[in-house]
Amino acid sequence: MERAFAGREELAGVAASALGADRRLARVERLRGGSKKGVYRLVFDDGTSVIGYVWSAAENYWPDAGGPDHGPFGDASGAGLFEAAHAELTGLGVRVPRVYLIDRSRTAFADDIALVEDVRGGTLESWLDGGRAGGEEVLARLAGALKLMHARRDRRIGKLGLLGADRVGGVGGAAAAAGRTCEQIVLDRALDHLAQAAARVESVAGARARLAEITGELFAAVRPRTDHRLIHGELGPDHVLIDSYGQPVLIDIEGLMFFDVEWEHVFLELRFGGHYPVLRPGGLDERRLAFYRLAMHLSLIAGPLRLLDGDFPDRDEMTEIVDYNVGRALAFVR
Repeated sequence: MERAFAGREELAGVAASALGADRRLARVERLRGGSKKGVYRLVFDDGTSVIGYVWSAAENYWPDAGGPDHGPFGDASGAGLFEAAHAELTGLGVRVPRVYLIDRSRTAFADDIALVEDVRGGTLESWLDGGRAGGEEVLARLAGALKLMHARRDRRIGKLGLLGADRVGGVGGAAAAAGRTCEQIVLDRALDHLAQAAARVESVAGARARLAEITGELFAAVRPRTDHRLIHGELGPDHVLIDSYGQPVLIDIEGLMFFDVEWEHVFLELRFGGHYPVLRPGGLDERRLAFYRLAMHLSLIAGPLRLLDGDFPDRDEMTEIVDYNVGRALAFVR
């Protein structure tokens, strides 16, 4: 598809309505990295800046999912999901960028848009990779934020922005209408991702039967549970910014959901590597962790392969993710 991105003229009116007309929008920088929404830095003539989030078809590189219903793992995109997640995290005392505007009217701008605080301290990933002083202190503060989030419980399963105000009922969300548990949802999704990966990666195809068998064995070892926690779902160190006070600031929060906390920790373990022990609490279910590790690797093969089917620009990065997770998944067979 021909992708038309927002420019200064389109964003100037929205910025004026949110922040006043006394500052002129000098330039707009489109920031790299997003696959579902556009992220822009709006710089004004007085040197101040804000970040703009744009949810539009042109900014979404994911092809239509189709296929089976994977419930809470459906498309995590949209101003509504962002607004609900932001309100929840703010209420918990978890630092997120301050919001100046959320506009879903599509009157001043053609698509859903939000203007938020421009947190300029860099990502936690850059601090940790660069050995910057203070990185470990920020990591410890992030552990505190995760503790606040994971203390939030619900009997239902689903994205926060799609659950009703009443959190007393049974499992919620699209997939939950069938009464599936977290581990059942992950099993169905993992087998679907295994099929997708096997169709594209020869080494996975050769091990497909054994991988399916191991997936089933790991699933069978998991005991039922109805206690779900509030998780980010994709919290890598690149999704944590650092403010001027050294506080971690969570971004890409649209996927916030009630699910098994072990799903969160499998991703944290994968993305934070040697820094992960600071974030790990006691009491995690080792059997769920083992099952979810394999499922996560299969997800991180199938997902990037879908992006590579389209025109996603950071192709080398996606290829590296596929190759790494193929190796990690095949290690379960070896």
